[in-house]
Amino acid sequence: MGIQLSAPAALETEIRLARPPKAARASDFVSRLQVMQTILGAEHFAVLRVAGHGLPSARRLALALHNWANDVDGNARALIEAYGPTMLAHLEASMLPLIWEGAGDNQFVEPGAEPFTVRLPARLLSWSGIAFPVRLGAHGNGYVVFTGAFIAPSSDLVVDMHMKSCQILIDMLAVDEKKLLPSEALSEREIACLQMAGDGCISEAIAEKMGLSVHTVNAYLGTATTKLDAVNRIQAIAKAIRLGYIT
Repeated sequence: MGIQLSAPAALETEIRLARPPKAARASDFVSRLQVMQTILGAEHFAVLRVAGHGLPSARRLALALHNWANDVDGNARALIEAYGPTMLAHLEASMLPLIWEGAGDNQFVEPGAEPFTVRLPARLLSWSGIAFPVRLGAHGNGYVVFTGAFIAPSSDLVVDMHMKSCQILIDMLAVDEKKLLPSEALSEREIACLQMAGDGCISEAIAEKMGLSVHTVNAYLGTATTKLDAVNRIQAIAKAIRLGYIT
């Protein structure tokens, strides 16, 4: 399946954005994508991320986030089977968004944004769509996809939605990196307090063992809970065990 990359070279520049100081939560991504979906007049969104490294044959697109209520596996499989290889190849060569028309009645993509997009073969899926490519280096590459019966983005809207799509994948990558932070993300005393709390010690007992005030122990437990993005001490202990900070 071939694609035509005939857009002006000036449009091929890779979009690079500064990473925000604080990673977003998963629920934030859904809210932001739903707003973008509404602006585009789409019915659903999906985030596809590149999995695997090395040779192109070892890479694939995997569904990372979506709001398909029904037949999630079927929709994702249909999208990847129809356009997956082309999308992977396109990601290596261009940053222009991809658009396609579906096979159903009144499935239509307005031509107004043609200079800023690449049109894929039509009628391979039952719905139309637009896919915004994002390249972030060795990790975090993928597409933010919006699907529906009628996709009609103006050129200005395509550029704006592409920038927002890039920021969403940047934030998702930041969340991944936050989950993979080594134990130094927690101080030794925060880890010690969490370990003893996980062993069943109350704050007073921890304070006595560590030679600290109860207020200081609670402060360490509080900052550890925040760093672990937990809602309370119990969840912080559970996440700390899962991440290997404590046993």
